[in-house]
Amino acid sequence: MTDPERIPVIIGVGQVNDRPNDPDQGLDSLELMVAALRIAAEDAGVPLADLDSLAIVDQISFHHLGKLCEPLAAAIGATPAINYQSAAPHGDTPVRLLNEAANRIGAGEVKLAAIVGAEALRTAAGRAAKAASGEDKSYNAIRKVATRREPNYAQLHGLAAPVDVYPLYENATRAAWGQSLEDAQFESAEIWSRFSEVAAAHEGAWIRKASSPEDILRVDERNRPIAFPYSKLMVANSSVNQGAGFIVASLAEAWRRVIPEDRLIYVGMGAAAKEPASILHRDRYDGSVSMETSITRTLALNGMTAQDFDHVELYSCFPCVPKMARRILGWPWDRPATVFGGLTFGGGPIANYMSHAIVSMVDRLRAEGRHGFLFANGGFATDNHCIVLGREPIVGASFPQDFDYQAEAEAKRGAVPELTEDYAGPATIESYTVFYGRDGAPKAGVVVARTPDSARTLAHVDVADAAMVAFLTDGTREPVGTTGQVVALEEGFGWRAD
Repeated sequence: MTDPERIPVIIGVGQVNDRPNDPDQGLDSLELMVAALRIAAEDAGVPLADLDSLAIVDQISFHHLGKLCEPLAAAIGATPAINYQSAAPHGDTPVRLLNEAANRIGAGEVKLAAIVGAEALRTAAGRAAKAASGEDKSYNAIRKVATRREPNYAQLHGLAAPVDVYPLYENATRAAWGQSLEDAQFESAEIWSRFSEVAAAHEGAWIRKASSPEDILRVDERNRPIAFPYSKLMVANSSVNQGAGFIVASLAEAWRRVIPEDRLIYVGMGAAAKEPASILHRDRYDGSVSMETSITRTLALNGMTAQDFDHVELYSCFPCVPKMARRILGWPWDRPATVFGGLTFGGGPIANYMSHAIVSMVDRLRAEGRHGFLFANGGFATDNHCIVLGREPIVGASFPQDFDYQAEAEAKRGAVPELTEDYAGPATIESYTVFYGRDGAPKAGVVVARTPDSARTLAHVDVADAAMVAFLTDGTREPVGTTGQVVALEEGFGWRAD
């Protein structure tokens, strides 16, 4: 489609960090959104009052604020006909909202749309600590959200928050790729070190200090183990106060507002697919057909390969995600897979990281290169959405488009094993992890096992058994694929290696 009224372009971007000395003086999520949008409006040279559409990434740090649609619109002086907030805070949300804005512009429904999100978890935690008055001052909003309901079977085995679950993919993919523990950890450390270098040079990043691969791999009191094989410098850093937003317009509207051509970034086509919501009802942990589908379909829709991209952002909540994504995309491990710095160093504001990535990709493309690829992931390796951006019109891009490729992903999915919760007997390790306390000592562990008839079950790891913990974590032998016994305990079931 060549009608400039139907061609979506990003015309303004903005992001903000808030580092108050006193958390009571910090900005909440709504205030961060306002600040980010005002920067984006200034960047575009358009008044926020002219917005036709406003889309908000759901936030958790100030959950009591509720739906922010009307308060945000009022704060920026806008009365958009379309004003909505995402149903949940998933990491793919900013890319999906961008794709939806592009569709509305392509359909002729809107001319000027804004997408924004923010989290102020650091401020929320600081206020909670002050209110605790010397009591338990720990505050983990992510785990609080994950365990809001009665614990289910997975949660009873420690699989509650994302940091508990992603190690299952890390350990399963390592085994499937034939890597030793040392080689897999080295790959993670090299990728993360490059993330830190990008963040160190990015004024919007939260941690602006480069870390060497040795820094990433060194486990000590400053880089304590979290969930095997991840340490603190390998996991998303949600203790941030960050907001980011961007403004999308039709090309014709950008021309009417006399926005210089070199400020315009064209939106390419996107693709999305999901894994089953339950982590125990998935076909595998050594790959993701929904991730594969979203990436390969996006390449096909835009007629591109990895060689066409000058910059990429591969979602990086935990190393297994960009490691899987780069193999599907064909992106080399020794090139940076981020334009913002990753969720450890750039900052991990829950569902809004990709807004920062989009802002950073726009800035990068304005400065150099032709095309950028954005891969977003959310939930428990559940939600996947990719999209392409470019400095020039993307040949073949046409909106509105149906970006839902779930049917294609389902056609590729393997058989999902039956789940059994009361099994005792011989089994094989499908994946596993060990959880650590703040003192660095193992506190629990879980084995995902397959029975002789291929059913899936869970078993606790006795962390008092030093030999067992060593077998699972020292890299001498690959645990995935080894056999053992699921044994009945007074409470639940435990794992015993053969």
